[in-house]
Amino acid sequence: MGTKLFLTGGSGMVGRTLQVHPYASDWDIIAPSSAELDLMDGDALTRFIGDVSPDLIVHAAGKVGGIRANIASPVEFLDRNTTIGRNVIMAARQNEVKNLINLGSTCIYPRTATNPLKEDQILKGELEPTNEGYALAKIFALRLCQYIRRETPDFQYKTIIPCNLYGPFDKFDPKNSHLIPAIIHKVHLAKTDNETGVEIWGDGKARREFMFAADLAGLIFKAASDLAAMPDLMNAGVGTDHSINEFYDIVARVIGLDADFTHDLSKPAGMAQKLCDTTRQTEFGWQPDTSLKDGIAQTYQYYLENI
Repeated sequence: MGTKLFLTGGSGMVGRTLQVHPYASDWDIIAPSSAELDLMDGDALTRFIGDVSPDLIVHAAGKVGGIRANIASPVEFLDRNTTIGRNVIMAARQNEVKNLINLGSTCIYPRTATNPLKEDQILKGELEPTNEGYALAKIFALRLCQYIRRETPDFQYKTIIPCNLYGPFDKFDPKNSHLIPAIIHKVHLAKTDNETGVEIWGDGKARREFMFAADLAGLIFKAASDLAAMPDLMNAGVGTDHSINEFYDIVARVIGLDADFTHDLSKPAGMAQKLCDTTRQTEFGWQPDTSLKDGIAQTYQYYLENI
């Protein structure tokens, strides 16, 4: 494989993390901003990929957000992510780009799926209603990659399904942030305002698995070096999870707040558990490096310096 990489979503957390990763120096990364290239414009995207002629495409773009944002804007989450996924994958195929890594999400698993979540459980049950639109778009993209592989086996269009991610470059605004950056923001404000009371949505017993984004970047570069060896679908996770209450406690200890946690039981909590089965990634020869405490500390340092 050559070394020219076209990256979508270059301004997002995963995209920015990829570009500053030590392995990025081995690649010529083309990552246009949305102002330079509108991924909703399929014709423009097809022309751009034809002009660039990349050796590999990493599709990390999309509209993302936490439970509050997904509940508020299901139409946009479904329409925008489906359109972008379709445009990127079909433009790659039309230009005969044979290597593509598509990033999925664990929200594609059925809400009642047995944990740990195995890749063959996809489409075996109802989705979680609070983020169904986003999940449907991600399922569409991964299936499109599989269909292209089925019709043209030498096209290495593979999907990595990461667990929840966090890290520097994340979004910290509560309106559209995911769990860990939202907790960091909330606990930090409580500390700076000399308050100890911190409210948690739901009872805090739901369990989630979180991986440091830089670890995912390392996996993407490993896959890029030998894409044929990676399965069509592969979870990427740490193999352990924590309750929402535990995440709040760890963040509070990192920030240095002796917090008094309360629970708003009227608020939705989402799926009870989302833990990835990591058998395929282990067989592929990869495991993440960063502990949860170290990752949160690095993320909080970024928050202090940039937010």
